[in-house]
Amino acid sequence: MTTFRCSAILFDLDGVLVDSTRSVERQWRAWARENGVNGDELMAVGHGVRAIEMIRAVAPHLDAEAEARKLERREADDRDGVTVMPGAVELIRAIPEGCWGVVTSGVRRLASGRLRLAGIPVPKVMVAADEVTNGKPHPEPYLKGAELLGVSPLECLVIEDAPAGIRAAQAGGMKVIALTSTYPASALSEADVVVEKLANIQVAPDGAQKLMVSAS
Repeated sequence: MTTFRCSAILFDLDGVLVDSTRSVERQWRAWARENGVNGDELMAVGHGVRAIEMIRAVAPHLDAEAEARKLERREADDRDGVTVMPGAVELIRAIPEGCWGVVTSGVRRLASGRLRLAGIPVPKVMVAADEVTNGKPHPEPYLKGAELLGVSPLECLVIEDAPAGIRAAQAGGMKVIALTSTYPASALSEADVVVEKLANIQVAPDGAQKLMVSAS
């Protein structure tokens, strides 16, 4: 059992609060086939990274902005198999209002739609891919999340499922709990603790405007 004391929690979205893996893989693999990119190699490293940065990396000859918009529209329309992650609603309910937010590599329209589809309230603080200059693994998205919550980065705990997100959070000075929903534990070893499911994370206010978070 590992315990953290923090002021706020920042969640990644896909693979943490919402299970969108099938939708994401369908659309990215379709895009890879259309553009002569190896789909297996793309999916091995693409989770947790903004679409525009992935496209720039694997297909620099394409108009990355236009291709990213195309992919985002397709993902927004593809809701088949998009569901809430087990334990997500219960975990969110345990956190006082204003003490949590979402930091996602998806654009706001896509992220908001997935949250609503999963039955999770859209938080007051959400940092989306189209609202930052640098995506994960750069710390900018998580630092912006902390700023919007009015909390020091050192007082934020992050829950992630991808190496890029772990690195982003840690580069911003935050502790990280990693969830093995998308990658095996061996790929998440940079996190402070790795858990198999959200039910292994317990949150309780400690009476001093702080949260006690236990992970096992």
